[in-house]
Amino acid sequence: MKNNPKVEENFLWDQNMKTHFTIPWTFPKLVVSSILLISILCIFYTVSYSNASNSYNQELSIIKTIHVIDQEIVPPVSSQKPKPPEKTSLHHIVFGIAASARLWDHRKKYIKLWWKPQQMRGIVWLDKAVKNGTDDHLLPPIKISRDTSKFKYKNPKGRRSAIRISRIVSDTLRLGLEDVRWFVMGDDDTFFVPDNLIRVLSKYDHNQFYYIGSSSESHLQNIHFSYGMAYGGGGFAISYPLAKALAKIQDRCIQRYPCLYGSDDRIQACMAELGVPLTKEPGFHQYDVYGSLLGLLAAHPVAPLISVHHLDVVEPIFPNVNRVQALQRLKVSINLDSAAVMQQSVCYDKTRSWTISVSWGYTVQIYRGIFSVREMEMPARTFLNWYKRADYTSFSFNTRPVSRHVCQKPFEYYLSNALYKNRNQTASEYVQHRVSSPECKWKMPDPSRIERVEVYKKPDPNLWDKPPRRNCCRILPTKKKGTMVIDVGVCGEDEVIEL
Repeated sequence: MKNNPKVEENFLWDQNMKTHFTIPWTFPKLVVSSILLISILCIFYTVSYSNASNSYNQELSIIKTIHVIDQEIVPPVSSQKPKPPEKTSLHHIVFGIAASARLWDHRKKYIKLWWKPQQMRGIVWLDKAVKNGTDDHLLPPIKISRDTSKFKYKNPKGRRSAIRISRIVSDTLRLGLEDVRWFVMGDDDTFFVPDNLIRVLSKYDHNQFYYIGSSSESHLQNIHFSYGMAYGGGGFAISYPLAKALAKIQDRCIQRYPCLYGSDDRIQACMAELGVPLTKEPGFHQYDVYGSLLGLLAAHPVAPLISVHHLDVVEPIFPNVNRVQALQRLKVSINLDSAAVMQQSVCYDKTRSWTISVSWGYTVQIYRGIFSVREMEMPARTFLNWYKRADYTSFSFNTRPVSRHVCQKPFEYYLSNALYKNRNQTASEYVQHRVSSPECKWKMPDPSRIERVEVYKKPDPNLWDKPPRRNCCRILPTKKKGTMVIDVGVCGEDEVIEL
């Protein structure tokens, strides 16, 4: 069969046409696809930007709305200042006084001297009931301590009453008295100066754990018991939160220490378990001494006098009177200026070469010769250690000997009266206490010719709100025969107690 030229020609033409039209159609597809992709991307980014813009506007609108709402709900600033916290007062203190029925009739006389029935709260805890007295309204109410026979006690030298006394703070807490900041422990033979107690406790935050008191005057006592223990006779204070914590653990704690001697070491053992150390305040005085307190009180530390203990052991603080009468006389100066009572000032009469020590509200002493302040601020050893065989090295503080030389013995003047001279000044009078002694042969003025000393002082109830500093005293000129006149007050600028 022969090929048909016309058919072959038609076939070639068809192939050429296909080839011609295939190339043009592939290019438009690529272009169209690219355009579609770019369009989609443009639409996507446009929508995304629009959403972000709307979201930002919404957030901005919300912030503005919140700001407006905040401005609307913020209360107007009050022109009134917030009330300052109420100062600690006697109302915020509750006393727990340890006493025994056997000695109550005698020792309640001491409590009446410092107790203020209308201003103070407290309980006397006795071991058993006593007869009602006509003066009960002048004393704190009496309660009988709970039975403690379930507690072990194994100290052969002590008394079981120590367990009862150690639980007084917890027993007082359980009475549920309101608005209490401090519990103060003391004995029935302790004399407190309540205003000074307030001054000291006001320094501390009653919402925190505080155990405040002082050590013994006997180094041997502190070694035997602990320098970290507060002596309850001198008094100690426990803040309300700490008293609550103590009450929760005390019964279990007491059982762990059956061999301890007294109540104070049991309290301190429980404080140790609570992790609370003793905060020392030198104005609490245990007075574990015998004899005369003259040396200690005439050189009282620069701190408020808070308490005096062992009133039945030591001699009356004023001569020729009994113990109650002596404290009644001291109350005269306490009522005038409690912050300053027993505060020592030292000055010099340089024309006569005398050293004068003023223990305000108590005594004035005049020494022949010039003694440094460093010597005068050390207590003279007019007292014996609690351990009578111990010597002066057994005290827990520095002391100086009482001079045996007749010419160096001080002339002593004791408070006889004190009053307000005017609103801003007190006048106190000190009269010489005469004792027979050999004649001094020194060729210098004789202080025995001074019969009385007048001391003028401006009361300063805020004395202990400032850093502690000893007051200054100045000898004033006078025409009164047999009289020395002294001014006591805050030391002036550049004023120094110098020889």
